[in-house]
Amino acid sequence: MDPVDALLEIASLLERERASRYRAKAFRQAAQTLQDLPDDVQADPTRLRAARGIGESTFAVIRQAQSGQVPDYLVELRGDVEPEIVSELRAKLRGDLHAHTDWSDGTTSIPVMAAAARAQGHEYQAITDHSPRLRVARGLSAERLREQMPLVRAESGDGFTLLAGIEVDILDDGSLDQEDSLLAELDIVVASVHSKLRMDRRPMTARMIAAVSHPRVNVLGHCTGRLVQGDRGTRPQSEFDAAAVFAACAENGVAVEINSRPERQDPPDDLIAIALEAGCLFSIDSDAHAPGQLSLLDHGAERAEHAGVPASRIVTTWGLERLLSWAE
Repeated sequence: MDPVDALLEIASLLERERASRYRAKAFRQAAQTLQDLPDDVQADPTRLRAARGIGESTFAVIRQAQSGQVPDYLVELRGDVEPEIVSELRAKLRGDLHAHTDWSDGTTSIPVMAAAARAQGHEYQAITDHSPRLRVARGLSAERLREQMPLVRAESGDGFTLLAGIEVDILDDGSLDQEDSLLAELDIVVASVHSKLRMDRRPMTARMIAAVSHPRVNVLGHCTGRLVQGDRGTRPQSEFDAAAVFAACAENGVAVEINSRPERQDPPDDLIAIALEAGCLFSIDSDAHAPGQLSLLDHGAERAEHAGVPASRIVTTWGLERLLSWAE
């Protein structure tokens, strides 16, 4: 087995299972190090083990792959990792409107995320790093976002489009955490609440309605903010008048995100039903923070299919031209 392929597959499997980002990153770093080493160093175990970026675990994987084996660690992960869920709806998804890079709190570069989206067979992928208020996630200032936009769009080509976007914070009063003129330059704007998630029901409702009424917003991200499992612990969902918020989404053509991360499962099933009744559009998104997490779309597709969401109302089943016309 090619040792670089083995290292990258291990990284992707760890990312899909939301393992420690440092473990996955170590295998990606080792793959890059190995690619950059001269052939004679790769063939010399002593020099290979001494190379910066090659640790004990990654060295063992490389040596087993070089000897013609599938590395033991990869065999173990393939057996332990939950397989991707196959559904009719998953096959209809043509892209993803919510993903992060190392410009904010993602683990890898723009080109690496673009390559992973291509490998998923996506027609398009939006890069939506955080906005400045979310300092813990290294949210992008207006200057950094302007710097990032051309780098994102430069990854498009050969039937694939990388869209410039943002996951913009919904501030306490419902305004957005970025300049309106800059939001107008982006392809996709996902608006999400990340602070004061326990705000009283009435002001939270007003806050969310104000945000989805903004003419630059395309998607309402993980609307309840809940966490139902995982290393981050659990968190109750925000309280708001779902019927009123989703009516505003429908009126303004804003898609309600079905967030594919298993620890979120957001919105809950009962709120998906309310959004359906309100006539909302939906966007099935990975909210990936690493390349291997792009495949989590299968979880979101399964939930949407189970909830009876028609494919025609899911914007990520649309082709690029229709998607961009809607987003504009």
